[in-house]
Amino acid sequence: MTALNSKYADFEALREQAVALRREGLSLRQIRDRLKVFNNEILSRLVQGEPPPEWTKRPNAKDDLRDRARELRLQGLTYDQIELELGCSKSSISLWVRDLPKPEPRYTEEERRDRMNTGLARRRAAQDQERQETKRLAREEVGTLSDRELFLAGVALYWAEGSKDKPYRRTEVLQFINSDPNVITLYLRWLELLEVSRDRMHFRVAIHESADVSAAESFWSDVTGVPSTKFRRATLKKHNPKTTRKNTAGTYRGCLVIYVSKSADLYRRMEGAWCGIVEAAKTAG
Repeated sequence: MTALNSKYADFEALREQAVALRREGLSLRQIRDRLKVFNNEILSRLVQGEPPPEWTKRPNAKDDLRDRARELRLQGLTYDQIELELGCSKSSISLWVRDLPKPEPRYTEEERRDRMNTGLARRRAAQDQERQETKRLAREEVGTLSDRELFLAGVALYWAEGSKDKPYRRTEVLQFINSDPNVITLYLRWLELLEVSRDRMHFRVAIHESADVSAAESFWSDVTGVPSTKFRRATLKKHNPKTTRKNTAGTYRGCLVIYVSKSADLYRRMEGAWCGIVEAAKTAG
């Protein structure tokens, strides 16, 4: 017999005392001190099968959440809905309610799709409203343009979209092409600021050969205020069978090309102003 077993030889007598003390509501530490049993293994065996008194149980901060989660699950809520309601993780919810029966679907598949589509439509409408409000505020912030501001805006616009002179191809002339009617309107306003008369402006449409050329010329005539009969012959783009065109809708009007005759000096002013903008931007702020 080992020394340990020798010390606690009368195990059954000790157990009877330990059980009695346990049932009186003593903790393990109190039983240990009362019986002078300082071996944790022997102490655990002495009270085996006897539940600890309620006052010794450590409170669990999540007990209330667990009870509420089970209550909601019994009401038919999904894990996602319970997570949204209680703000706890889905993994915890699963542990708490997995023994409960799975609730019957609250909606048919068709109803579920309808609810989802309705929710998406509301969200997209809200997002679109937010976008429009942002644009409105930004538009109002611009206010009135001074001639200087319009000139600088036109220079930047031309440098982005207009034809440029190259060392290998000397073309100091203003020629601009774009498919956006607002861009065309701004460009024409810029030319007016530079005192370019309409008789020096020449217009033609560049468009895919399968499009309605007459309708496109009528559209650009309305944008520019120039009769379509004054337009030069349209440039038709040939179809490449290896590509798939996406600009085939009824709103496709091709591009408008605006050529300004006798504009070499204007081109040089524009390019010089662009270089000035670049230099100024380097030291801005």
